[in-house]
Amino acid sequence: MTGQKRTSGPWLAFVESNTTGTGREFCAAARARDLRPVLLTRDPGRYVYVEQDGIDTRLLDTGDLAAVVDCCAGLERDGGLAGVASSSEYFVSTAARAAAKLGLPAADGDAIARCRDKETQVATLAAAGVPVPAGAAVGEVADAVRAADGIGHPVVLKPVLGSGSVGVRLCRDREETWQWAEELLSRSTDERGNPVPARILVQGAVEGPEFSVETFDNTVVTVVAKHIGPRPYFVETGHEVPAPVRDAIAAALGGTALRALAALGLGWGAAHTELRMSADGPVVIEVNPRLAGGMIPVAVRAALGIDLVDAVIARAAGQSRTPTRPGRGHAAVRFLRNEREGRVTAIGGVEAAQAAPGVVAVAVGTAPGRTVRVTNSFQDRLGCVVATGTDGEQAGDRAAAAAGLIRIELEEPALPDEGVAG
Repeated sequence: MTGQKRTSGPWLAFVESNTTGTGREFCAAARARDLRPVLLTRDPGRYVYVEQDGIDTRLLDTGDLAAVVDCCAGLERDGGLAGVASSSEYFVSTAARAAAKLGLPAADGDAIARCRDKETQVATLAAAGVPVPAGAAVGEVADAVRAADGIGHPVVLKPVLGSGSVGVRLCRDREETWQWAEELLSRSTDERGNPVPARILVQGAVEGPEFSVETFDNTVVTVVAKHIGPRPYFVETGHEVPAPVRDAIAAALGGTALRALAALGLGWGAAHTELRMSADGPVVIEVNPRLAGGMIPVAVRAALGIDLVDAVIARAAGQSRTPTRPGRGHAAVRFLRNEREGRVTAIGGVEAAQAAPGVVAVAVGTAPGRTVRVTNSFQDRLGCVVATGTDGEQAGDRAAAAAGLIRIELEEPALPDEGVAG
């Protein structure tokens, strides 16, 4: 335990978790509401915070909805169950469907599932007139190349099912498109790791700065500026809250995000919509039917005083939201990324980072003994820092300086898969 309090209230079940901080925040928010967080998972060892914070777990096949419902029904008999939720995009639909079957507060699980299938999502948005990149979904390498030829290079290839920039890559010519399509189409699996028929999206590359719009129900909470790592990949390296843009641009981004949610049948609870501001206006890259990851909710709370994590927990448990508190105006997130592979031998500098000017949160998503690999996705983020400042630039500088104090030591060569940090 790390100072987390034990509670005696009803259970709040979480179906798996993300690994970059929000899952831990969910459990803390549940405890603050006198609820007992319990993680339903196939592998609690994936989540560093579980042992550190003394989180109860239940081992089961979380890809099996019936197994999740049975486990939740058992929790209901053992002290009561207030709700079911998830901080992992892969399991938000499962959590919503399980909650609905048990008569608990829930979003539309079917709408979430349709949204998670990017082929269906893009088609739905395009049919509703919401701006999306030109593209096509394909299941063969040759079809991917033909689609790219029709769109015009460069194009972006991504899995139809996925999250966290996994498998997303810019392809600048036919050779790159062929090679990456071949790679993606050879490795598609479902949430349980079982092979499934692979399909990928081939989309035109949209130029312009990237943002996300954070919403709760049908209300825009804020617009977030996103920093993306070097191409050909699209790994997020940081965020600023709120985005330093003119009010008219923020309004255009927010309005487009709300149109997208309406078209997809969403609007219950939190959503995280990613867009680029092109020369012709906002273009929706994808809608995520969940609360943002990447410590964005922590930055929103620090900057604006709006606690989105608590709001999600309150909604899942059928409770009232906490009123907004004064914020500090501006906050930024910066990630500590691994650039080589190996086994973690030591972690240092965390306390120094926590004590640095403006820092409000530090999270490390790995531990000694774990093997880290370069995946060109969110899994490369080994830690992050959230800091505040008088403006976005100062907040970003503070977060980056504090992140630079954290040392994660590796030994080489990387050993066989003994755990992958994320």
